[in-house]
Amino acid sequence: MALEVVTFGCRLNIVESEAIRERAQAAGLDDLAIVNSCAVTSEATRQARQAIRRLKREQPGRPVVVTGCAAQIEPARFAAMPETARVLGNAEKMKPETWAALACSNSLRGDAEAAADDKIAVSDIMAQTTLSDARTGRFAAHTRGFIQVQNGCDHRCTFCVIPFGRGNSRSLALSEAVAQCRRLSEAGAREIVLTGVDLTSYGRDLRDAPTLGRLVQAILRAVPELPRLRLSSIDAVEVDDELLGAIATEPRLMPHLHLSLQAGDDLILKRMKRRHGREDAIRFCAEMRGLRPDIVFGADLIAGFPTEDEAMFSRSLSLVEECGLSFVHVFPYSPRPGTPAARMPQLPGGIVSERASRLREAARDAHRQHLDARLGRPLSVLTERGNTGRAEDFTLVRFQRDVAPGEIVAVLTLEADEKALIAA
Repeated sequence: MALEVVTFGCRLNIVESEAIRERAQAAGLDDLAIVNSCAVTSEATRQARQAIRRLKREQPGRPVVVTGCAAQIEPARFAAMPETARVLGNAEKMKPETWAALACSNSLRGDAEAAADDKIAVSDIMAQTTLSDARTGRFAAHTRGFIQVQNGCDHRCTFCVIPFGRGNSRSLALSEAVAQCRRLSEAGAREIVLTGVDLTSYGRDLRDAPTLGRLVQAILRAVPELPRLRLSSIDAVEVDDELLGAIATEPRLMPHLHLSLQAGDDLILKRMKRRHGREDAIRFCAEMRGLRPDIVFGADLIAGFPTEDEAMFSRSLSLVEECGLSFVHVFPYSPRPGTPAARMPQLPGGIVSERASRLREAARDAHRQHLDARLGRPLSVLTERGNTGRAEDFTLVRFQRDVAPGEIVAVLTLEADEKALIAA
């Protein structure tokens, strides 16, 4: 038996899972399964429950600890599962003392027999006012390092439960973020990705309210040897002038932005309680291309939001082309308990699925066009494990030969499959 961490959801969870693994190992928990769950959709929660059952079935004697957003929001539901030994909140999972206490407990293996309430260690996430330390040294062996510079969200989109899993927005001090980037770069990371739940709200809770753009520029100045800095998902309406300046002038800031768009119809956006309109999204993408012609966009889009009719959906569908999106994550709408959208008139499941399928097809077509446009063009690719790599604009490249991870190489690709460019 061995320590196993199963991660669902966002890049933030990936970062935190690495920190969890290190904390558990440091506590001597080498015979444990940990499920770091996601709550963004009902399907994500279902997959976490399925994984818990699988892990217990495969190794009945190994305890299963459940944490993450789904566990934070619905702790009793997970504690009621006989396969679960403990349920930890998002604050608790980041504390070394949590894992040390579990290592000292002689009752972990018998906790399937315990009352559900006795399994739960979940505090009020809204009471968290500082950012938990998610530092990890494990990325020294990777080509790409991730730094959590922000967590939580102060907005209340009507479809989203994540603020109730993550709490209010909290930021990492600028000096500490810069120091972590320097450490990762010195450890060999060729690219660093800044992550957060609402990344563009970075700094508002700090004393001098530094912006995300100020943070980006500080990192690039302080770590001149770092070849690549990348941003995870952003909200275009929150982009500050300093970030615009960095996008326009800093070649080491990668030309790829993943946008939280969600829909392309103004009334649906209003019912979602988003802070942008359709034209705002289109205009932002056009302005960014004016600043950085090589920039590429990804986006999150929801299909089948309550009250969405065919005309409303068609405006989301056409947004893929009008914004020139290359990487689209499609989410079929699913009602999340306690959210305002769950109380709105729901669409039949068949319509939601059918619209999600059409949106995915539009996304596939857009990605094929993106790949075709790069054939025969020189690309700078950061090699990764498995003989793959990422171009500066996040295009996946597969090599037909063995390549060592962690090298930045120039390639010229002449063919592509559905997901990647193929390099000799």
